[in-house]
Amino acid sequence: MAAASFARAERLNQLPPYLFAEIDRMRKEAQAKGADIIDLGVGDPDLPTYPHIVKRLQEAAADPSHHRYPSYAGMESFRQAVATWFQKRYGVTLDPNGEIISMLGSKEGIGHIPLAFVNPGDVVLVPDPGYPVYYSGTVLAGGHPVLIPLRRENRFLPDYSRIDPADLKKAKMLFLNYPNNPTAAVAPVEFLRESVEFARRNHLILCHDAAYNEMSYDGYKAPSLLQVEGGKEVGIEFHSFSKTFNMTGWRAAFAVGNREILSGLAAVKANLDSGLFEAVQEAGIAALLGPAEELEEVRRIYTGRRNVLVDGLQRAGFQVEKPQATFYLWVPLPQGVRSVEFCAHLLQEAAIVSTPGVGFGSYGEGFIRFTLTVSEERLQEAVERIRKLRI
Repeated sequence: MAAASFARAERLNQLPPYLFAEIDRMRKEAQAKGADIIDLGVGDPDLPTYPHIVKRLQEAAADPSHHRYPSYAGMESFRQAVATWFQKRYGVTLDPNGEIISMLGSKEGIGHIPLAFVNPGDVVLVPDPGYPVYYSGTVLAGGHPVLIPLRRENRFLPDYSRIDPADLKKAKMLFLNYPNNPTAAVAPVEFLRESVEFARRNHLILCHDAAYNEMSYDGYKAPSLLQVEGGKEVGIEFHSFSKTFNMTGWRAAFAVGNREILSGLAAVKANLDSGLFEAVQEAGIAALLGPAEELEEVRRIYTGRRNVLVDGLQRAGFQVEKPQATFYLWVPLPQGVRSVEFCAHLLQEAAIVSTPGVGFGSYGEGFIRFTLTVSEERLQEAVERIRKLRI
């Protein structure tokens, strides 16, 4: 009997092609042939979760009181820990009862927030290049993503004056992400202030993805949207444990900000998930309230890796700057070189995995992204392999 054929929903056909799949296929093919792959493609820390966090998870997981369904908003003690950390880090006071909710990773919250506020046909302003979930979450909610270019000449900050007034009239939501993935750009407080005023003037929900706020170097400290006057009136901010505490697999995060916006997100979550495992929340408390030495050591490690890769690429002829934050390098390619073809060449000829810029949007063409998630020794080896290609 012939297998049944099932047509996918049309909304899936509206999602952009997943260009990384072909790179992944080529990586596995090269590995099967015995190639010594250096993977600089995936933004997944190679460093372990801090020991005191793992210990707290083990203790909490053994406590039967944590084995039942958790609160949708998060444990009161978790939300209080977030409020305490936020006050210490940013000088911003948050009400744990209404201005903080837990999430199953920030990706989950980012993907769900359009479902709470975007109606079919509503416009959502999405940065290009950008984290793909801003676009896909909008499409899956029935919204219309309008791309706002992040150009090198504008330090990868959007120029709001160039948005089509017709699109702006239909816009419901704006996504921002600084420090930025994939460009590693940072945003000054003045830009966040401009963005809050832009959102207020155009009645937009401003969603700021702050996943990389704690991954900063050379004394730089990334600001929070909520430090800006009026930020809490127009927006929410997503914070993740993934990169800050090397917890990508734990799926733990929180959102803070406007009560009404968070209430809408919470209503979606109540219908689609059952909250964050309380033992993971206990580990999150340990992370937020624990010693800062581990994070400083991680920053030191990434600073060294950044310097090795940037210095080596510059010697090889690439015009790349040292980023102040994130663990990414956004590398411009020679004029006319396409990012997918370059990544394929780098993999085939040097056994180095990278990410094509166009995978983050059309304005990412002409760039590739490297991650700093291997040791300095492996980065030095990657630089030597690239140098030998004489690109």
